[in-house]
Amino acid sequence: MRRDNQSSTSEFLLLGLPIRPGQQDVFFTLFLGMYLTTVLGNLLIILLIRLDSRLHTPMYFFLSHLALTDISFSSVTVPKMLMNMQTQKLSITYEGCISQTYFFIFFADLDSFLITSMAYDRYAAICHPLQYTTIMSQSVCVMLVAGSWVIASACALLHTLLLVRLSFCADRTVPHFFCDLGALLKLSCSDTSLNQLVIFTVGLTAIMLPFLCILVSYGHIGTTILRVPSTRGICKALSTCGSHLSVVTLYYGAIIGLYFLPSPNNTHDKNIIASLMYTVVTPMLNPFIYSLRNKDMKGALRKLLNKKTHSSN
Repeated sequence: MRRDNQSSTSEFLLLGLPIRPGQQDVFFTLFLGMYLTTVLGNLLIILLIRLDSRLHTPMYFFLSHLALTDISFSSVTVPKMLMNMQTQKLSITYEGCISQTYFFIFFADLDSFLITSMAYDRYAAICHPLQYTTIMSQSVCVMLVAGSWVIASACALLHTLLLVRLSFCADRTVPHFFCDLGALLKLSCSDTSLNQLVIFTVGLTAIMLPFLCILVSYGHIGTTILRVPSTRGICKALSTCGSHLSVVTLYYGAIIGLYFLPSPNNTHDKNIIASLMYTVVTPMLNPFIYSLRNKDMKGALRKLLNKKTHSSN
């Protein structure tokens, strides 16, 4: 295949998940169910926050944006993966692959920044309760979310612009279920040293720096909790932060293990499984974590169900 300033007419092949042909239907049903759970569950979170005035607080403002981001993040990769499993058509156009890479990086970085904003909100609420309304004013919340969108977009655009300048070799088989940036760089015949440098530096900005900010925030929260003499106060603070810590552990654990602490023994199959953890599993668990472990969300859901019951009667 020729180089490819004619890349607009070329295609990549996505090998997909490492599963046997006889298991395709089982895994298709499994991942379809997980995707529908992700979409419907996160839409429910957005609906509850929208309808219940008690949830119009900074924490739930960030949560609504996180829910929207999780829907979008899963939708970048999962529908294409499901379609490939069902049709056995593994090809994706050059434009489609580049677009998928851009939106994957964009929503992954946006997820990271929003989770960090939520950690800052919990830090302000627990460590500075008297100044909380001033620290987390509406303008500050809007600025944090808008800044997250802008920075995530800039990071994704930088990676994408550096990607499109590359030439690709004859073999365009991507050993993944989506157009992963690292996998695409391995297929390039061009010098990718600049791309690798940007991945490292931008990765520090978009993943490691937010992760460190979260650790610092929860370090301060832990210190503050230990100063509370009341067991009830400690339980309440831990309950408030427990759901957030669950998301942080799942999301950053998978990404850091995959991209920042790779093992030389890692195979393509292990990388795919790690990718599934933060692209499919974490967005699906988000509604359960915030609904089943949070009294405010459960109260809002009961209120909505009671309202529907009364209206039907």
